[in-house]
Amino acid sequence: MANILSGQAVQTLDKNGQEIKSVGFQRFGFDCEVSLDTLRSLYLRSHYVLSAPESQVQELDTKEEEGHGNLTQGPNAYQSKSIYHPETHSISYTTLSRFAPVKLLPPSSRKRVLVTGGAGFVGSHLVDRLMLLGHEVTVLDNFFTGSKTTVSHWVGHPNFELVRHDVVEPFMIECDQIYHLACPASPPHYQFNAVKTIKTSFMGTLNMLGLAKRTKARFLISSTSEVYGDPEVHPQPEDYWGHVNPIGPRACYDEGKRVAETLTYGFHRQDGVDVRVARIFNTYGPRMNPHDGRVVSNFIVQALRGEDMTVYGDGKQTRSFQYIHDLIDGLIALMNSDETRPVNIGNGDEFSIGEFAELVREIVEKVQEEDGAKPERRVQIIYKPIPTDDPQKRRPDTTRAKNSLGWQPRWSVRMGLEEMVRYYKAKISEGSM
Repeated sequence: MANILSGQAVQTLDKNGQEIKSVGFQRFGFDCEVSLDTLRSLYLRSHYVLSAPESQVQELDTKEEEGHGNLTQGPNAYQSKSIYHPETHSISYTTLSRFAPVKLLPPSSRKRVLVTGGAGFVGSHLVDRLMLLGHEVTVLDNFFTGSKTTVSHWVGHPNFELVRHDVVEPFMIECDQIYHLACPASPPHYQFNAVKTIKTSFMGTLNMLGLAKRTKARFLISSTSEVYGDPEVHPQPEDYWGHVNPIGPRACYDEGKRVAETLTYGFHRQDGVDVRVARIFNTYGPRMNPHDGRVVSNFIVQALRGEDMTVYGDGKQTRSFQYIHDLIDGLIALMNSDETRPVNIGNGDEFSIGEFAELVREIVEKVQEEDGAKPERRVQIIYKPIPTDDPQKRRPDTTRAKNSLGWQPRWSVRMGLEEMVRYYKAKISEGSM
């Protein structure tokens, strides 16, 4: 990693070795391209600075640049100026921060977009992108797994509205597009209240489809690779029906998403609702809840804290991981395309969990060494029994996405992991994790 003080900025390279300077594209008559630096400024910084005399504040800002901000190039202008008081472990919030610049769109191009689950991991990144593009965004979230802090940097913006609401209850609004992302997606969260998870998948989707029918809005549902269960076909194409245990501990989520897809196509055939179905495969990136039991966040947090990394099973089960910016590109492409069939959105690069743990350990060590914080001992990888119904293989066949949407992942797993390690390192250093 280049030293920021030497004036050498860190280059983010894609799978082909080309530098990534922006995310998004101009396709299907919809421009969703934004600067990577502007996007990063919304999540790769600390939320506050330590209270100190002016001279010390400048010193702290410099340290922040060296520590975890050296992936972002450009000023701190759009960051909160809230102040943390270490002696009382309290924080003084301020509204005096400038919003990131958003595009000025003519009314004919500006869309009114509803994002359910918009304060969650995926939803908040989608909101950032849509806001920077100049659209009007309304976020619905009951904050069961989402958090206000993921979208707090937009609160007060004239194009943004945040509503605490559970999609199990009906909701009325005028809109042009609905991204229906609301549902707990990690095993500890969706198993916490299995009946509520099924209810959210069914009733929430029913309510949002009813809204789409009334407003003639285009509707996109975030489905999941879990609809394929523990697949017997590898990789999984969209026309594979799946191999799911309907009464297992994961069934509340798997079958909930399957019935949500059934409901979506019911409205499409019966009422002519314009629908899109995205089957999302394993995704990682900044703002992932570090305590949600997902493999990427588990490995990174354990390694950063110097704890041994836990692999369940023998580590030979495989997963494919895509970076969050690739997923958002895929969701926006699907929403604005004419593709009404289900579409897999994922990364075809497959890793065994054991190999992935070693890669995470290597990247964490690299970042720690560059930041002058080399740990006293090397983190070890330990193995524990595998959970029930944990699939052995999961990898998407993304041929349809490539042909219909012109979409394929750009981010290498290594580059995405390094950005995510720096995000979690920032969270740990500011004391919020």
